[in-house]
Amino acid sequence: MEQSDELLMEAYRDGDQTAFPALLRRYKSGLYGYLMRMVHNSETAEDLFQETFLRVHQKAHTYRTGARFKSWLFTIATRIAIDSIRKNNRSPETQPFEIEQTDPAGTPDEQTAQSELRHRVKAAVETLPPKQRAALVLAYYQGHTYPEVAEIMGCSLGTVKTHMSRALKTLAVKLPQGGLR
Repeated sequence: MEQSDELLMEAYRDGDQTAFPALLRRYKSGLYGYLMRMVHNSETAEDLFQETFLRVHQKAHTYRTGARFKSWLFTIATRIAIDSIRKNNRSPETQPFEIEQTDPAGTPDEQTAQSELRHRVKAAVETLPPKQRAALVLAYYQGHTYPEVAEIMGCSLGTVKTHMSRALKTLAVKLPQGGLR
C-alpha cells in the first residue's frame, strides 16, 4: 500500500531520504505541466520545477504535520513562477512546445481550427498579470477548487474570485468567439 504524500513528506522531514524521490516521481508531470502553462517555455518550466523541489528540500523542516502536501508544493511552485515572471518583467518567453493533439476524428479544417484556437488561448493567457494567470491555471487547467487556489496562493477566497473574474473578463475581450479549451 502506497504512503500518502503527507506521510512521505513527514518521513522526509524526519530524515528518511527515500521519501523525497517518491514525491518527486509523483509530481513530475503534474507540476511540470502547471509550470509550462504558467511560463510557456520548456527550459524555464524545467528550471522552475527544479527550483521548486530544491525549496521543498530546503524548507522540509517547516512542513507542518497534517498539512496538505499538494497545496504546500503548489504554493511554493506558484510563488517561484510569479517571481520568475516578475523578474523578467515581461510576458513569459514564447517558445514552441508540445501542442495538445487535435481530435483525430475531425476533418483537417476542424483540426486546424482547434490548433489555432489553442494558440490564441495560450497567447491571451500569457498577457494576464501573474496572479490572475496563476489563479486561472490552478483552477481551470489543474482542477483545483477556489478554496484550494486560495490556500496555494496564500490569499483569501474573495481575492481568488476577483483574480478569476478579471482574468475571464480579459480573456472574453481577447477571445470573443473562443473559449478556454
